[in-house]
Amino acid sequence: MPSEKPETDQPMRVMLCWHMHQPEYRNLRTGTISLPWTYLHAIKDYVDMAAHIEAVPNARAVVNFAPILLEQIQFYVDQLQDFLEGRGALGDPLLAALGEAVLPVEPHAQLELVKACLRANRERMIDRFPAFARLAALADHYVEHPEGLIYASSQFLVDLLVWYNLSWLGESVRRSDPRVAELENKASNFSVHDRRVLLQLMLELMASIVPRYRALAEEGKVELTMSPYAHPIVPLLLDMESAREAMPDAPLPLHTEYPGGPERTRWHLAKGLEVFDKYFGRRPIGLWPSEGGVSQDSLGYFAEAGFRWIASGEGVLNNSHENKDLGCRHRLYRFGDADILCAFRDDGLSDLIGFNYSDWHGEDAVANLVGHMENIAELCRDHKDCMISIILDGENAWEYYPENGYYFLGHLYEALAEHPRLSLTTMQDFLDECEPQPTHEAHLTAGSWVYGSFSTWIGSAEKNHGWDLLVEAKRCFDQQVASGALGPEEVAVAEQQLAICEGSDWFWWFGDYNPADSVSLFDQLYRLQLANLYHALRVEPPGNLAEIISRGGGKPSRGGVMRHHDEHHH
Repeated sequence: MPSEKPETDQPMRVMLCWHMHQPEYRNLRTGTISLPWTYLHAIKDYVDMAAHIEAVPNARAVVNFAPILLEQIQFYVDQLQDFLEGRGALGDPLLAALGEAVLPVEPHAQLELVKACLRANRERMIDRFPAFARLAALADHYVEHPEGLIYASSQFLVDLLVWYNLSWLGESVRRSDPRVAELENKASNFSVHDRRVLLQLMLELMASIVPRYRALAEEGKVELTMSPYAHPIVPLLLDMESAREAMPDAPLPLHTEYPGGPERTRWHLAKGLEVFDKYFGRRPIGLWPSEGGVSQDSLGYFAEAGFRWIASGEGVLNNSHENKDLGCRHRLYRFGDADILCAFRDDGLSDLIGFNYSDWHGEDAVANLVGHMENIAELCRDHKDCMISIILDGENAWEYYPENGYYFLGHLYEALAEHPRLSLTTMQDFLDECEPQPTHEAHLTAGSWVYGSFSTWIGSAEKNHGWDLLVEAKRCFDQQVASGALGPEEVAVAEQQLAICEGSDWFWWFGDYNPADSVSLFDQLYRLQLANLYHALRVEPPGNLAEIISRGGGKPSRGGVMRHHDEHHH
């Protein structure tokens, strides 16, 4: 009897895919930035994630960038460069406070600054540094008793700002750059010069991100992929009714037809490709549709834009199987006659990294994860057609890990790079080396990586109201453009602003299960972006933009920035 042995002689392929994304925090009309997450994740996670791959010779990964994130990083680089050369001002209030010699004296502005400098993981990022922990304890007191701020010295604010930004530096930087050690050792009484040294370092880090990933891509260690330009949920732009494929009873917005959805979908894909090519000098073959949001209809648009593969969540695959017992989640799939390959994230393994391992010892966590992969490789005999896909946010998990995930990620790449039966790969290499045969299914059930549905973005009163406001604005956009009231440059500005409003993040945050302070910031920012769209269209904004959409009030895991694939809404 012929043995099946040769088939499993080749190792099981493993694809690590890290998604980097922040919504548009800039007010394009005023140049101000409402939240600092883009620059903070840039100096911490985007540089660390590159450093880990650079450090291990056989490391491989897929790294996905939302194009609107690349533009925001560049915006910071340009502003910081100008500022440090004596031109212009910084649009980010937190960076401006760090950079400007004179700090705000107005009590409300001081309080906002103090609150902003506490937005970090207390255990891993604040308490790790005794000097920062002492300042944070004082800051807590001022937040509870703001009237006491009149006794706070400007040196207190300076030291708090410096420590906050220091705590957000990537571990790879902390361990290698003497400037960081010098500032940490000084610990207090930071001068204007110290602050400029820190700003200079932050500028260098932000400016290094695109070149580093570009170099890793040229070496073949990283496959760079993208999401649609401003991170819209494409299936909902194409047809909001698609939400009912996974949630048959969901209430939907008043208008389930987004005006001109197909054109907008093409616009986000084309604009995304243009931005991606500008920064990385190449066209990606892979697309992580925003939030893994897919539908049968959307696949045709992704293929038409030239993508060879996309990925989504395991829940979508489970919903799409005609026969519930069949189908391996580690294979590639084709659906209907769409000419594009679909990979599905191993939800269990991806969530272990996102939510479970942060409290483990790094080596134990890696041993546990690799053990799971070895079991899959053992059970899954068909290594030519199968690959383990771990896909998750590349930035939000690490602040819950000791040292920004330094030990866990370092061990992970080393363990997989040397493993005899597991082999790190990119999708491009997997397709070239293994020529896997996809499984065919008749129809892809619309959904996302969270619960396999769109419930995070549509189907509740608050989220639906957000869509109604957007549809109303889009109709106004169409009327104004058709009327010829705007010149070509004005149309381009309005189109850019519309794209921002179409992003997924606004809808993500609406809902009573999210923390109130985050919800209120995103709620306000969404209404501001919509008001800016009317402004760009030269139309008076409707009065309902003055009304709060959502108040929040929940206490979700990870502060709401990440979700378990199956965590149920309470």
